[in-house]
Amino acid sequence: MRKTIGRWLVPVFGGLAFIFLLVPIGYVFAFSFNDAGRTNLSWRGFTLENWLNPCGAPAVCEALGNSLQIGAAATVMATILGTAIAIGLVRYRFRFNATANMLIFLPLATPEVVLGASLLAQFLNIGAELGMGTIIIAHTMFCISFVVVTVKARVASLDPKLEEAAADLYASPLQAFWRVTFPLLLPGIVAAALLAFAMSFDDFIITNFNSGNVDTFPKFIYVAATRGIPAQANVIGSAMFLIALAIVIGGQVLSHRRSKLLAAR
Repeated sequence: MRKTIGRWLVPVFGGLAFIFLLVPIGYVFAFSFNDAGRTNLSWRGFTLENWLNPCGAPAVCEALGNSLQIGAAATVMATILGTAIAIGLVRYRFRFNATANMLIFLPLATPEVVLGASLLAQFLNIGAELGMGTIIIAHTMFCISFVVVTVKARVASLDPKLEEAAADLYASPLQAFWRVTFPLLLPGIVAAALLAFAMSFDDFIITNFNSGNVDTFPKFIYVAATRGIPAQANVIGSAMFLIALAIVIGGQVLSHRRSKLLAAR
């Protein structure tokens, strides 16, 4: 009896949790086809106009463009710095190694309100003008921690003997890194970059503190919520979800094919 209950309990609760997570996404996707008027809160009829003209709502595409630019810039800088830090923390031992590890994890445990307010205070103290530049710096700061944590796990799994073998074959340290270490780290670096971009694109609290008059997509949604979120915002949100889903599925397919090729050899 207990085995029967246990056999059905986990799938049922797992299915309910899965449905709970997908219901908001389904709502956003469904209402992207709504023939909305001034608000997009009630269903008024099916239309493709929102998908054919996603920039129909004022300033929505400008906010999206700002978010994409900020996310791309913050991702590049955070990935480069985070990867270098991760390699340094794993491969080298120095006096304050444990302290550096703790400081890397600190932004992950700090509330975003505290981070946003602290960064705002720093920018005001140095007289920096709030805008795209301050947002990129702020996003790079908190994205570095996510990159370090992700890449660090990948670095720790590598066998140092591979680099030693490359050195025995007269490869310089730079050649050993680019031809041996970097290709092995690349899956972890790509995963870290995607995570950093997602965190940057989705951020509202820290951005709201340090953006000045610059609007990002999350800020646009927050402001629009007071008067009714336009259906075009649902279109953009649905498109971003579908793109992310395609990237994940594509990555899984490529990984599966690579595993089959390695097994065949």
